[in-house]
Amino acid sequence: MTKREYESEIKSIIKTYSDLVSTLDKKAHKTAGRAYGGVLRAEKGGLVESIGKRLVEIAWKSLGADVNKLSFPTKKEKVHIQQDYIDRLPASEAKRYIEDHKDKYYILHGSDIHVAIDSNLCLAIECKTFTENAMLKRILVDCSLLKSIYSNLKFVLLQLESQLGGDYSELKGVTFGSKSTHTLLSYFDVDISIITLLKGERKVDRPIHKREFYKPLEFEDINNAVEVIKEILKEF
Repeated sequence: MTKREYESEIKSIIKTYSDLVSTLDKKAHKTAGRAYGGVLRAEKGGLVESIGKRLVEIAWKSLGADVNKLSFPTKKEKVHIQQDYIDRLPASEAKRYIEDHKDKYYILHGSDIHVAIDSNLCLAIECKTFTENAMLKRILVDCSLLKSIYSNLKFVLLQLESQLGGDYSELKGVTFGSKSTHTLLSYFDVDISIITLLKGERKVDRPIHKREFYKPLEFEDINNAVEVIKEILKEF
């Protein structure tokens, strides 16, 4: 990928973001048959997922890698019941039944974006318009479930805005995080890279789809996000 192509890709992401967010309030009001808040959530959620995939593609091409090796599988994974759990159950007819049918005890589970190289899953990305620590707990559980299947899987939390506290929304060269977030992370055997795209802590009463609270998506911040993903993907 040439420098010109790289810059063009990032500018395209900025334009996509700007075009959608700057018109979203009006679109949500005009969409017939759907609740205003539902339209906002769907459009913003789709935007973050779209940006996430494009960041991965740019990172992969920037590494000089073969784009044909890269894919985004959508199949959910089977997470099976753990034998340790069955063993802990008190002896009963219910326990015997579960033991006899344990191959049928599973949930279908996945992240917002699955990234595969040569059809091998290597990265899972959770996409959020914003994240607070209560949401992070759920994300960490989800990541742990996937890691039970893929022990070497990498994880990224990609968020437009941050509500995690600390300096996640300052987008500095070094991020120290927040006390509460680091405390939560310490309880899970999951390494997750947190990428924030917009400067400034998320404020409930200052939604970015309102013109007066609009936040620009900056070239440098997308570039930094690409660098984080490149670092993750380079071993593949």
